[in-house]
Amino acid sequence: MGTADLHIHTRYGDGMATVPELLRYVEEHTDLDVIAVTEHDTLLAADEARELHARGSYRFGLVCGMEVTTLDGHLLALYIDEPIASFQRMEPTLEAIRRQGGLAIVPHPLSWLTRSVSERVFARIAAVRNDGVRFDGIEEYNLSPAGRVTSARARRLNRERLGLAALGCSDAHFLQSIGSAHTEFPGTDADALRRAIEHRETAGAAGRAPRMSELGYRNVALQQWRGMMATPRTMGWAPTIRSFIVSRGRHKPARPEGKAR
Repeated sequence: MGTADLHIHTRYGDGMATVPELLRYVEEHTDLDVIAVTEHDTLLAADEARELHARGSYRFGLVCGMEVTTLDGHLLALYIDEPIASFQRMEPTLEAIRRQGGLAIVPHPLSWLTRSVSERVFARIAAVRNDGVRFDGIEEYNLSPAGRVTSARARRLNRERLGLAALGCSDAHFLQSIGSAHTEFPGTDADALRRAIEHRETAGAAGRAPRMSELGYRNVALQQWRGMMATPRTMGWAPTIRSFIVSRGRHKPARPEGKAR
């Protein structure tokens, strides 16, 4: 069985490591067989990783991807070569990923600590009669603070209702977090991993996440600031604020019947 971590950030977004540092760390400090570089709303980190990986002699495989900000929550686009447009509804985002032959993975599902896919969105997508509009997998284990708070609910939802490929991902923003959660799959390379996701033959697993004291409180505070600035820095403040307002409006609780307006 191979192991993969398919949700890793860099300094192109809200991570703390450069791409060369990330690749070197995975090579020297983990036994992962495959990783994915998935920066917020840009493919630049994955492109740099692909170029360095092709020139090097790394023992692990690499998947190019990005974490797309949609109006319905974040979405990992894996196995893509071109960036996916941000700030769209989930349906056109999924179709854009499918046109590239990519896979769509739901990160930190149901979390209220960051933009995340809700049960309502899962139900909406499941009701669509279009093979291009579907999720391929879900993070049953995500060891970021945002992911941990709802991991148990996400596992229960997937196992009882969704039936998506089950993944474990670190959502690492620090090198020490890489591999803290991982995906197990039959095979050891990126192609075998893709087949395993498509055939629902993966399993998520959680390990140990580093404590704040190990990362350094100042570094944690700096990373949190970078996290708040990641999407505005990439996409611009006006589109980011506009998308936030639109997404909040879509998720506003329904007014009880008979309630005075």
